Amino acid sequence: MTKNTIQWYTSWFDTPYYHILYKDRDHEEAQEFMDNLTDYLNLPEDGKILDLACGKGRHSVYLNTLGFDVTGVDLSENSIAYAKQYEKENLHFEVHDMCEPYNKKFDAVFNLFTSFGYFENEIDNLRTIKAIHADLNDYGFGVIDFMNIDFVIDNLVPEDTKTVNGIDFHQKRYVKDGYLFKDISFEDKGETFQFQERVKAFNLKDFEELFEQAGVYLLDIFGDYKLHKFHKNTSERLIMVFK
Repeated sequence: MTKNTIQWYTSWFDTPYYHILYKDRDHEEAQEFMDNLTDYLNLPEDGKILDLACGKGRHSVYLNTLGFDVTGVDLSENSIAYAKQYEKENLHFEVHDMCEPYNKKFDAVFNLFTSFGYFENEIDNLRTIKAIHADLNDYGFGVIDFMNIDFVIDNLVPEDTKTVNGIDFHQKRYVKDGYLFKDISFEDKGETFQFQERVKAFNLKDFEELFEQAGVYLLDIFGDYKLHKFHKNTSERLIMVFK
């Protein structure tokens, strides 16, 4: 897939409003997740990690403080431009399409916070898993941290308004044609904005089929950031470790 500004994620993720809306994400929880995950994987102390779809780099920066050599990549040029302020000898950021291999070998490739399933062409989901596999060294692990779609649908809030920085973000959520949609509308400085998020409603079976097609082996499945066992109806996350 080539970069196409028609794709919703290339425009929405590149706006400051995306980061305003989600600015209250739980950084402490995210750091605990990285602690738990790297401990579980028993990565080497100076291990190389590829943070795939890294956004503004919050996971990458924290992983680097743990002693890892981290490369963060994302399709959003604005996010990478922001993240580059944190660069140093063993922390780098680059604009990159995750459907394509990065063509370096890593001890782990992390795809975190439901940064998967956005693509217009479904084949790009399989291409991404193949690209992750191609970038792993002989002992490397791939990790996809996705929503548990069964839990999400059971607990879906169809409509709400979230006020951040004085902006009222009106959000509508629904499932249609195998995708989870969120329509976001708001006004700022006299201008009206409308964006839409769309993520493929993958469940565990769907991922298992993709992994089989990609020739990767699913090693373990967790249901939350404390790495508790995955339960189809009650787990908030679907965290998959493969190689």
